[in-house]
Amino acid sequence: MSHQYLGSCLCGAVKYQISGDFQSFFLCHCTRCQKGTGSAHAANLFAKGGVLTWLQNKDDVKTYQHPHSQHVKSFCQQCGSALPTLIESIDSVLVPAGSLDSPVPIRPTAQIFVESSVGWLETLDDVPSYATLPVDDKK
Repeated sequence: MSHQYLGSCLCGAVKYQISGDFQSFFLCHCTRCQKGTGSAHAANLFAKGGVLTWLQNKDDVKTYQHPHSQHVKSFCQQCGSALPTLIESIDSVLVPAGSLDSPVPIRPTAQIFVESSVGWLETLDDVPSYATLPVDDKK
């Protein structure tokens, strides 16, 4: 039995449903994913044979295919949030983990393209952690 997952963009304009099961969850450190996310890595789930259904505002979804590569990214044209992409060549739906409204059902299965990892991500044990945005008391 396949599962169903719901997701949306940051502004709530686009909503979607994934029917299927996730086989892998990759943290991708390639430079294209760094540029595409503006962060150290992408966090993408893959549902082989999954079905992507746009529930709301499919016309607000734009897909970018990087020239001469397999790198593809879909996003909301209103807020820029990453959204799922059907990748026909591997019969999978790529789902940015942060776009899910449903709980992510699996832990990351691998980190990929780690040779491109940013140096500042290596050791964060000594960096303070906060539950919310810290307040600057020096004002």
